[in-house]
Amino acid sequence: MRPFGSSPILVCSLLSSAVFAQQVPDSAFMYRAGAPAYAQGKGPVVVLDEAHFNFHTLGGRYYAFGRVLTGDGYVLRPGTEPFTRTSLKDARILVMANALPDTGEWNLPTASAVTPDECTAVKQWVSEGGSLFLIADHMPFGGAAADLGAAFGFNWVNGFAFRKDEGREVFSRKTGNLLPNAVTDGAGPAERIDSIQLFTGSAFLAPPEATVITSLLDDYRILMPERAWQISDTTAYIEGRHFVNGAMLPFGQGRVVCFGEAALFSAQLAGPQRRPMGMNAPGSEQNPQLLLNVIHWLDHRL
Repeated sequence: MRPFGSSPILVCSLLSSAVFAQQVPDSAFMYRAGAPAYAQGKGPVVVLDEAHFNFHTLGGRYYAFGRVLTGDGYVLRPGTEPFTRTSLKDARILVMANALPDTGEWNLPTASAVTPDECTAVKQWVSEGGSLFLIADHMPFGGAAADLGAAFGFNWVNGFAFRKDEGREVFSRKTGNLLPNAVTDGAGPAERIDSIQLFTGSAFLAPPEATVITSLLDDYRILMPERAWQISDTTAYIEGRHFVNGAMLPFGQGRVVCFGEAALFSAQLAGPQRRPMGMNAPGSEQNPQLLLNVIHWLDHRL
C-alpha cells in the first residue's frame, strides 16, 4: 500500500502518518463485469470485519471493495463484534482486512488482532462451511493477523515485501508470479486474469496443501523494520523467493483465501496529488475481476 514515488531504501517515518491520512476512497470508481452473479441484494452475506481497529472499512478505504461486490448482488455488512459462533452465523464469507490489536504505535512487538477464542471460533466456522478472506498488509498488519493465519497453516512474515528495483509491482502470467488456478482462470475467458498490480504488502509461507495465486520471485526482498516505514540501508531483510502473497485453501467444508496486500482490492486517492492507488490505478484494470473471482471461489461458484 505504498503510494507511488516513495522509496524503501530511505527512512520513511514521515509517510506513516502524513501519507496514510491522505489515502482517501475514490468514491467515483465503478466496476461491473458482465451479468451479476445474483440479483441485486439477493446474494449471500459478506461480512467485512470492522471490530479490530481495521485500517480498511466499508465506509472508508474499502468503499470500492463493497461497491464491487454489491454490484455483483452480494449483501455487504460491517462486522462490529468479536468473532464468535453467534456473530458469524449469518455470514457466508468473512473478510478481515488490515486488522490491528489497537490504534497505538506501529512498532514491534506486534500483538495479535484476534484472541485465541476468536481464532478457534473462525476455524470451526470455516471447517463447517464458512469462507474466510484474510488480507494482511505490510508490518504491523502481517503480525496482527499471524495467529489467525496460523490457525489454517499460513506462516505470515511481519515485514515489507519490496521489489529490489522499486519498480511497479506487476504480477502476471508472463512473468510467472501470477499462477494459473481456479481464481485466476475464472469461469471463462472474460474472467481470466493475466496481470494485476500490487502496492507494497507482506508475504507468508503457505501450507503444502494450499494453491498459490501470486508468489514472490528473486526480484523481491522482505524488509524487517522495528517500526513501520522506518527503513534504511541497515534494515534487516530476507530474500523473497519461496514466499507467496496470495494463496487459496479448502479447509474442511469451507475455504480460505489469504492475500498479503490490501490496496489492490481498494480504489483510493493517495497523497497531495490524489494519485489513483488500487483498482482505479493504471495497470490495475484486472484487479476488480480478481476480487470477484476470489469471492466467487469462496462462494463455491468456481
